[in-house]
Amino acid sequence: MKILVANIGSTSLKWRLFDFANNAECLLHKGGFERVADYPQAIEGCLTQLKEAGALASESELAAVGFKTVIAKNVTGCVRLDETVLAAMEAHRALAPAHNPPYITGIRLFGKRVPQIPLVGLFETAFYQFAPEAMMRYAVPAAWLDIGVRRWGFHGASHKYIAERSAELLGRDDVAARARQLYVNGGGTPVNDPPLRVISCHLGGSSSITGICNGVAIGTSMGMSPQSGLPQNNRVGDLDAEALPYAVKTLGITLEEAQRQLTRESGLQGLSGISNDMRDVAAAAGRGNAAAQLAVEVFVASARHWMGSYFFEMGGADAIVFTGGIGENRAEVRRAICANLTGLGIELDSTLNQALPAGEATISTARSPVKLMVIPTNEELVVARETKRLLEATSN
Repeated sequence: MKILVANIGSTSLKWRLFDFANNAECLLHKGGFERVADYPQAIEGCLTQLKEAGALASESELAAVGFKTVIAKNVTGCVRLDETVLAAMEAHRALAPAHNPPYITGIRLFGKRVPQIPLVGLFETAFYQFAPEAMMRYAVPAAWLDIGVRRWGFHGASHKYIAERSAELLGRDDVAARARQLYVNGGGTPVNDPPLRVISCHLGGSSSITGICNGVAIGTSMGMSPQSGLPQNNRVGDLDAEALPYAVKTLGITLEEAQRQLTRESGLQGLSGISNDMRDVAAAAGRGNAAAQLAVEVFVASARHWMGSYFFEMGGADAIVFTGGIGENRAEVRRAICANLTGLGIELDSTLNQALPAGEATISTARSPVKLMVIPTNEELVVARETKRLLEATSN
């Protein structure tokens, strides 16, 4: 069974092709295009590369095309992408303006190019379906909840991968099995005592932190939209609800302009005034730029805030996992996040942290009760696995 996973951005198309023949999980090909101006041409280029590489003889070999979809009105989980689901994504395009519009367009174009191939979406919100209601609700009137004003959570595929892989690395195959079967049985599979408590830190251009107990999310830093939680690359993150109407009135700007500034000119970009890329911001901070240093410190403080929340909620942690572009590659950010936490049983090994090899690694000291780990995420593999599971379930 060959499954193509397409990752669609506003100007990019990236893909990975997996083969699940003989119960294996084989990555056959990966590639991508940046600065895409013609999506039909990019899709054709993707299929051409797959054939030229010998990964596909023809597109008819594909069992499905899977997508890491973000959010849709009244739809979550892993589902076939028909027009009803696309309409539900369209209804929530305002909540994910950088994600839903290009995905809707890309999915329809794939449907035209390979009409005989099933299109499947694994929604980012799916991983949080089983979190306690008290962790996912806002204190708003019932009418607001009725229209979807609640925490939904994002980066679900990444955090689900971390839930599975961290359990495997920590020798908890029972928890790993529960995490793998999460969307099938709702996390109801019992696991052995003691519980496995993991704090998953997906830190990158877009960041979120999730508490995971026994393979199931108990809460996450992102809320109703991907614009929330930690400061993002150029999105504000958490903001007092009164700040928006206050800025509109005081600055004399429109609501639309205020939203544009909060989603395009805020986050690391807004704090540093230099860049929305942590690599540039950290470099400027290293040269003594005060605004850039503040941007790093605000990011670190927010990460520690959310990590502390889940540490307290779960009564501690067995592991803290760093993933994503910043989490995997920025030793100085990991060091700042873990500073002065030895009283909580969190002790970073500065040598291991600084000299991190490529791939998975433990960066805590041998005596640290809480394991500090770096695990490169694999969202596409999670999408492919769940797409395969859906196809098998619906074919029976």
